Parts: sequence; C-alpha cells; structure tokens
Amino acid sequence: MKVILLENIQKIGSIGEIIDVKRGYARNYLISKNKALFASKENIKEVEKIKQELNKKDLEKKKEAQLISEKIKNNNFVIKKLSTENKELYGSVKPTEISKLIKEKDNFEINPSLIQPLKEIKSLGDFIVKINLHSEVQFQINLRVLPQEENE
Repeated sequence: MKVILLENIQKIGSIGEIIDVKRGYARNYLISKNKALFASKENIKEVEKIKQELNKKDLEKKKEAQLISEKIKNNNFVIKKLSTENKELYGSVKPTEISKLIKEKDNFEINPSLIQPLKEIKSLGDFIVKINLHSEVQFQINLRVLPQEENE
C-alpha cells in the first residue's frame, strides 16, 4: 500500500515521501496516528502544498527533543524495587516506571513508548536505557536498580 509520510520516521522515510508499506502497518499505525496519508492524487497535491509547514513543525519537534536530550542525557537515575536474596527483582522495571522517574526528577514528560531499555531489567544493578524523542534525536540514560528496604 502506498502512503505519503507526514513526518520523518526513522528507518522508513522523510516528510512528503511516497513509500510502499504493508497494508496493516499503514492502516493500524501510520494512518491512524496521523503520520501518513493514503497516496491518492488529491492527497499528493495536498501534501505538496503543506510540505513546508510540516517541515517547520518537524524542526520545532526536533529542537524541543534536543533541549530535553541536553538536560537529561547521561543522567543517573535510581529506582528501588523489591528483590530476592540472589538480586533478582519481583517482576521487572517497565518503561512506564522509567517515564514516571524522569517526570519526578527532571519534570519532563516522556511517552513510555519512546523508552527502550537495551536489555530487560529483571535484576539489581546498572542498566543503560535508550530514549528516542525524535527520528534524529536519541540518547541514553543510566538507570541503577537498588533493593527496596522491606521496612519502608
């Protein structure tokens, strides 16, 4: 299915580009999240008209992402979780918890879908978490998982 991209999407394409993707991906993700339009003649003409405006919006998003990135990249975050004697967690640390931690510490709201731990966090220790704020702005934070005291 051919679609026209309305924003830059990493590993897929840039604004105004007409790409061929699978029907389900187009319908369920790109079109439903307003990241693309079905590539009809009318839509192609419409996108050509608003391409500059879309590029401006994308630049604004990128600048905002870079500001957030400068403020929190390479920061160390600490989270306390209940653990067993052999340093394994009951459950794991999820992106939603990491998002709340960033909100509490630095007052930036980051969508949990943009947070990607490099490996699943199921034990105590230090972990690197990748955050993709924009197709061109990615950075990493350090997350230390410490045992939560039982009597807290």
